[in-house]
Amino acid sequence: MVGPRRPQFVLFGSSIVQFSFGEEGWGAILADIYARKADIFLRGYAGWNSRQAVEVLDQVFPKDEAVQPSLVIVYFGGNDSVLPSPDGSSPHVPLPEYVENMRKIATHLKSLSEKTRLIFLTAPPVNEAQILQVLGTKGRKNELCKKYADACVKLCREMNIKVINLCTTLKQRDDWLTTCFTDGIHLSRIGSKIVAKEILNVIMEADWKPSLDWESLPVEFG
Repeated sequence: MVGPRRPQFVLFGSSIVQFSFGEEGWGAILADIYARKADIFLRGYAGWNSRQAVEVLDQVFPKDEAVQPSLVIVYFGGNDSVLPSPDGSSPHVPLPEYVENMRKIATHLKSLSEKTRLIFLTAPPVNEAQILQVLGTKGRKNELCKKYADACVKLCREMNIKVINLCTTLKQRDDWLTTCFTDGIHLSRIGSKIVAKEILNVIMEADWKPSLDWESLPVEFG
């Protein structure tokens, strides 16, 4: 560790998290805004589903660490909602298991510290035609994305967790299909800016004490 110690924000999820530190990605935007105020840690694993996430919870978020995250932003669901494949190679996770996996993730993270705050991101919509053209696959369907997103929102309301429904957030743009993705799945610069803005709004409006809003945090050596 290097000092002085700042609040720690952890981004935990699959490829949308792993790629978020790319040029103008939503993770990079947060790191820039919180410069000298909080440290943003990336724990993104492309291709992963919620089942794999549950298996590594104790390694990524050990309960016996003296310093625990102030905020964890969790994203799983996009890969879980992919159609199952006959050979079992798909990352598909059945909806009931996905919900229970997300419950396990939330329960573990809540146990880290009384001051560890959570924001869950749901599965986003997809551009099915662009996926077929760029990736040559038909395994991702908006109908399934919405089912998994709705289930995540329901769980978060039940567990009193802040949640951003990416299926509705990205669709606030009339041209979301053609502007929010690089390949029909992963976020473009425009898509990332929308996600970052929503995260910042949730943090600003939350009644967390202490506040994690970037304007409320002190500037290191300021």
